[in-house]
Amino acid sequence: MSRRHVEPLVQGAAPIFAALGDATRIHMVARLCGEGPLSSAQLGLGIGVTRQAIAKHLQVLADAGLVTASRRGRDQIWALRREHLEQAQRCLEHISSQWDAAIDRLRALVEEA
Repeated sequence: MSRRHVEPLVQGAAPIFAALGDATRIHMVARLCGEGPLSSAQLGLGIGVTRQAIAKHLQVLADAGLVTASRRGRDQIWALRREHLEQAQRCLEHISSQWDAAIDRLRALVEEA
């Protein structure tokens, strides 16, 4: 894949990786993956941070396109946007294939010597 084709992939995934660069946010994403849509209060259970901190973490995830919110009565319900996780996965798969190709080239070079 040429650099021209890789740049959009990397640029699109960078905010996702930045948002996932926090253990609390990864925990929230993991819960949404496993349990489905949850309220802000449910997402905050067991994390040990304030409601304001939960709201800030959710906003970071929303800004990165990882979650979306909807209203159910007085509750804000958060759901995962899997397509953005899949975008990050494609980026990691590309990096992994580049790494594999580099290892194969190194192996071939060593075997020639």
